[in-house]
Amino acid sequence: MRSNYLFTSESVSEGHPDKVADQISDSIVDLFLSKDPEARIACETLTTTQLVVLAGEIRCKGVFENGAWADGAQAEIEATVRNTVRDIGYEQSGFHWETFRFENNLHAQSAHIAQGVDASGNKDEGAGDQGIMFGFACDETPDLMPATLDYSHKILAKMAADRHSGAAPFLEPDAKSQVTLRFDQGKPVAATAIVVSTQHAPGYDQGENEAELHAYVKAVIADVLPAELLSDATEYHINPTGSFEIGGPDGDAGLTGRKIIVDTYGGAAPHGGGAFSGKDPTKVDRSAAYITRYLAKNIVAAGLATRCTIQLAYAIGVSKPLSLYVNTHGTGTADDAAIERAIEGIEKLGGLTPRGIRTHLGLNKPIYRATAAYGHFGRKPDGDLFPWEKTDLVDDLKAALA
Repeated sequence: MRSNYLFTSESVSEGHPDKVADQISDSIVDLFLSKDPEARIACETLTTTQLVVLAGEIRCKGVFENGAWADGAQAEIEATVRNTVRDIGYEQSGFHWETFRFENNLHAQSAHIAQGVDASGNKDEGAGDQGIMFGFACDETPDLMPATLDYSHKILAKMAADRHSGAAPFLEPDAKSQVTLRFDQGKPVAATAIVVSTQHAPGYDQGENEAELHAYVKAVIADVLPAELLSDATEYHINPTGSFEIGGPDGDAGLTGRKIIVDTYGGAAPHGGGAFSGKDPTKVDRSAAYITRYLAKNIVAAGLATRCTIQLAYAIGVSKPLSLYVNTHGTGTADDAAIERAIEGIEKLGGLTPRGIRTHLGLNKPIYRATAAYGHFGRKPDGDLFPWEKTDLVDDLKAALA
């Protein structure tokens, strides 16, 4: 790996059309898991001007069984979708939570997929699909995340908090950020360029109002980034197109699962290609990506490496992972193969089967809407939320490698 370079990551706000779709899909996951912890959900969302469409497959006791909806279920789904959009803050003529058209095209899960996943007889529960999943951690920030992505997320999260509180009433929900850092000997030493494009109230693209908006964004950046990374040489690009009044689904259609790099590591690590939102945790696209982050983070937190990538692979209907790969990028204090063996020997991980992962992390709970904006990783564990961000495996790893 090069020791001196520029690297960039981006983030998008909760009001970005793709993130609106992700949050709607995960609100549906939470709704069904709150009714049935063993529910199966694959919910895709399309958002565009004054329209939200759901599509996908479900199975949920008491809600959707034998191809039929329970009384009131479809009304509860629509209310959940509208409340999600309301919470984001869309009350615009082109996209308003009360008045957009809504279509629910969810239907029963394929019986052929279900038979591969369900446990039966001597067969353990299998993975919901084939695929490869990656987890990553590094010591660039206290959250053990790539600094470029961590700061990109935090800029937008701060702006959203100010919008919701009324501290920045000129902001509207849609926004994007991008942070470029210079690295020396693999460590971030300077912010060379920062881009923030934010939807705004009418008139905040000219004169004193525009100056107020620009000053506000620069103050947020200064609040988020360490002072030593900013200097007079830092380039700021704030609303570089000039105007950004039309935003969200009215400005650009949104789809679930189109921001997989924003959701993970900002391009600083490999990605297996599977999206997270809208999927229940039998789908290893989601649950195995969470356990690999958990393992990588605990390895770095244990001082076994300063940078760690982990890969798992699965076959649909098969419980045991096909492979486990650990790469500490030359920073490890133990051999990578020894770390692999240590992970495989920790009984509480349940052999990294789909059921073992869900049991250890407690994933069969309605915890997913909170993940669908500002990243699935680098977040603070809070009660049942973000359990894969805990560092409670440190002692087990150290003991296994002693």
